[in-house]
Amino acid sequence: MQIKLFNTVFFLWLAASVSQAQVLQPATFKHYVDYFNTMEQEPMVQAISNTEAWSWMQQNIPLFECPDKKMEEIYYFRWWTLRKHIKKTPQGFAFTEFLIQRSYADKYNLISSALGHHIYESRWLHNQQYLDDDLLTWYRGNGGKPLKKLRFYSSWNTDAIYNRYLVNGDTAFVKKIFPDLLADYQEWEVEKRYPGGLFWQYDVRDAMEETISGGRKEKNPRPSINGYMYGNAKALSGIARLTGDNAWQQLYEAKADTLKRLVQQELWNDKDHFFEVRKQPADTLANVMEEIGFIPWYFNMPDASYNNAWSRLMDKKHFNAPAGITTADRSHPGFRTHGCCKCEWDGAVWPFATAQTLTAMANLLNNYRQHVVTKKDYYMQLRKYALSQYAQGRPYIGEYMDENTGKWLTADERGRYYNHSTFNDLVITGLAGLRPRADDRIEVNPLLPAGTWDWFALDNVLYHGKIITIIWDRTGKKYRKGKGLSVWADGKLVKRSKRLTKITGLL
Repeated sequence: MQIKLFNTVFFLWLAASVSQAQVLQPATFKHYVDYFNTMEQEPMVQAISNTEAWSWMQQNIPLFECPDKKMEEIYYFRWWTLRKHIKKTPQGFAFTEFLIQRSYADKYNLISSALGHHIYESRWLHNQQYLDDDLLTWYRGNGGKPLKKLRFYSSWNTDAIYNRYLVNGDTAFVKKIFPDLLADYQEWEVEKRYPGGLFWQYDVRDAMEETISGGRKEKNPRPSINGYMYGNAKALSGIARLTGDNAWQQLYEAKADTLKRLVQQELWNDKDHFFEVRKQPADTLANVMEEIGFIPWYFNMPDASYNNAWSRLMDKKHFNAPAGITTADRSHPGFRTHGCCKCEWDGAVWPFATAQTLTAMANLLNNYRQHVVTKKDYYMQLRKYALSQYAQGRPYIGEYMDENTGKWLTADERGRYYNHSTFNDLVITGLAGLRPRADDRIEVNPLLPAGTWDWFALDNVLYHGKIITIIWDRTGKKYRKGKGLSVWADGKLVKRSKRLTKITGLL
C-alpha cells in the first residue's frame, strides 16, 4: 500500500514538474546559480551538490523576475541555499538547520527550532517528498514515535503543516499525521501550560537566548509560544474539519478562543500598547517591548483594537533600524547589553524574527482593516531584509547582525547558510500576493506599492495542482499578456485588473 501511495505521489509530482512556466524562461536565471557556485569550494555536500543545484531548481522552484536585481538575486540565492540543507537519512529526506554537526541536535543533525520556517518555505517546492519525509521523520522517526527533541524548542509546526495543505491540497497527508499532531499538542499542555491556561517557555527554548525580558531558567508566559499554540490549535481544528470529526474541531476551536482571550488579557501592556512577556513568579509584565510582540498577528490572533502595536515597527526609536527590524526596543536601557554565547536576542537583527514579523505584517495588511502600516512599509522592510543578506558584497545568510552596520555577528562556519528563516515565502505570499486558501478560489493581493515597479512576474508556482502565473505589467509591453495585474492557471487567464489591487477568481 505504501509503495502504491508513493508511486501515485511521485507521478503527480513528475506530471507537475514537466509543466512549463508561462512567461519566464528558466535559463534567464541560471547565471545566478553559476555565480553562487563560484563563491565557495563546497566544503560539505548533502543530498544535492552545487553541480546539481540548477537542475534541481529548474524542477522544483517558482520563478521570479523583477526590476530590483538585488531582490531577485536573493530570491534565487535562498532556493540555492535551502537545497544545501536537504539531507538523505535512513528515514528519507530531511532539512537541517546547520550544515555542520551540532551537539544539541537530534538524530541526523536535525534541530526543531526553525521547523515551522522550513515548512512554510518548502511548501512551494514541486517535489513534496522532501517535506513529507522530513515531517514523518520528526513525528515517527524514533521507532514510530517522535524524535526525542521535537519539543526541545517552541514550535508552530502544526500551523505550518496546515498552511502547507492550503498550498498543495493534500488532505491525505494531513489526515495521516493528524493523530501525531494531536498527541504533540497534548504533550505541550502537560509540559508547558500553567494552571491558568497560558503556556510558558524559557527564552533559550524559544530559540531566543538571553532576551531582555527573560532568562535561561525563567518559566515565563511569552507572546511567542502562546501565539504558536494558538496557531496550532486553530490548525488542529481545521484538520479535524477535514476528517469530519466535529468533536475535535470544536474542542480545538475552543482552546484557541481561550488562548486568544488570555493573551489579550494577560500579555497586553496598556501602557506600552504592546504584547509582552509576563514575568514569573511575580506575575507582572516585563515592561519591555520585544519583536515577539508582533507574533500573535502571524496567526491572525488579536482583535483589531490591538493593531496600534504596529505603530512601533516603523518608529526608528523602537524597532526600525538601518539594517533591519531589531529584536528588542531600541529605546530600552537593556538594549544590546547582555547577549552571550554568540546568541544576542536583546536587540540585534535576526532573520528568524524578521521573517516572522513580515509574515505577521502581511496578515495585518490582508486580513485587518487598519491604517497603522502600509504596503510601502512592508516593501521597505522586505527590501531591507533582502539587502541585509550580503557579506563582503556577496549573497550570504547567517545568524544575526548589528542593527546599524548590517555586519554579521556570527560570520563563521557555524552560521554559514543558516536555515533559520524564510524569504521566498514572503515574496510569494506577501510581495507577489498569492494568499493560500482551502477552497477553489485563488486570491492574489500584491503588497508591492503602486508606482514602485512597472513590472514583475511570479511563474511556475505549483498551487492546488495547477501552475500559477502572476503578472504585473503596467504598460503590457514587458510580457505582452495585457496591461495591469493578471493571474493565470495552466496558461488560462483567471482574473485581471488594471491596478495593483486584490483580485480573486475561480481556479
